[in-house]
Amino acid sequence: MRCPHLTPPLVLALRNRRIRAALAVTAFWAAFGAALTPLGGCASRVDSVVLPGEGGARPALPAANLSVPSDRIESLDFDWRDEARGRSVPARLYLPRSEGGMPEAVPLVIFSHGMGGSRFGYTYLGRYWASQGLATLHIQHEGSDRSVWTAGGWNVVSSLRAAASEENAIARAEDVSFAITRALAEPSLAGRLRAEAIAVAGHSYGANTALLVGGATVERAGKKLTRQDPRVKALVLISAPPFVGETDMHSILAPVNVPTLHITGTDDVIRIPGYYSGLADRIAVFDAVGGRDKTLLVLQGASHGVFTDRIAAATPEANSAIKTATREASALFLRSVLLGEPRGALLAWRDATDQAGRDRVIERFVLPPAPATNAVTTRVSARAGWAD
Repeated sequence: MRCPHLTPPLVLALRNRRIRAALAVTAFWAAFGAALTPLGGCASRVDSVVLPGEGGARPALPAANLSVPSDRIESLDFDWRDEARGRSVPARLYLPRSEGGMPEAVPLVIFSHGMGGSRFGYTYLGRYWASQGLATLHIQHEGSDRSVWTAGGWNVVSSLRAAASEENAIARAEDVSFAITRALAEPSLAGRLRAEAIAVAGHSYGANTALLVGGATVERAGKKLTRQDPRVKALVLISAPPFVGETDMHSILAPVNVPTLHITGTDDVIRIPGYYSGLADRIAVFDAVGGRDKTLLVLQGASHGVFTDRIAAATPEANSAIKTATREASALFLRSVLLGEPRGALLAWRDATDQAGRDRVIERFVLPPAPATNAVTTRVSARAGWAD
């Protein structure tokens, strides 16, 4: 039925499902973007999220650049349910393929998606990490997964508001701990995972989730609120936004003492009505984390959305270079922490990018101070005004 208060062009727009969803997203952020709850995450900017019907519209990166041979990995899907919380936690696990005999136990990395994602995303990371000897469990967070985009019409507004709530942020962190416990107890995975070698990685809202599991703490009604899981030994934080509404980031992130890798880009911007977050915020999160063992990688031209499987507003070559750097550096970091491999491998990787001509993708690279017993020295690229 025609609404007399709407102009004809807007009426026509509302009849188009994809335009309707986009308008709902914009309306939501216009109303609530500046008032997100502190623990709640933020969505990628509207032009970087997958709207209904758009999931397969953009091609994957060229297979020659980022493909992983299928004979090197295997994948398993699980439809777990946490009965204690009445909450489903679907997951997809990427594993190194065992070559006969008893499979070797490997470290476990839990991956937390951004707003509107699912267990089927970020395959360029999951598949590659598995090929490098790391089991990678991509979990799906009910309430902030891709269902927020399929709520229909203006219901997207309320879905996004609920997804960004403090309650949902806490539930996401609890999803991670549940998934760790469930994976270690899964009969089909007996003997294949190392319980003492666990890390959590995430993008955007997922990076906030990882920080909560890694020890981030806020104060509520005079009490400390945290969802730290002592089984987690390292964090990979991709495009980590600040905790919105909190003024003292250092007090929130000081308790995060496990080794962390922070990956961001010069164009890593979340720009939505009423809210803006750019590279400076990613650096602020890096600076505020309390642990001394923290590494920062800033990639030239990397936007907020480029870290997903989709091709963002850049050339295929740039997308490939950014994703290649992201997966290679993160795999080396994870192997160094979880398997005890030399941290100097990251410096060797940095030097290899020089020789391969890929150095242009690295804008800033900061390694933690080396322990006294380690001959590796800290190196910082002197690009764009940053010096040793």
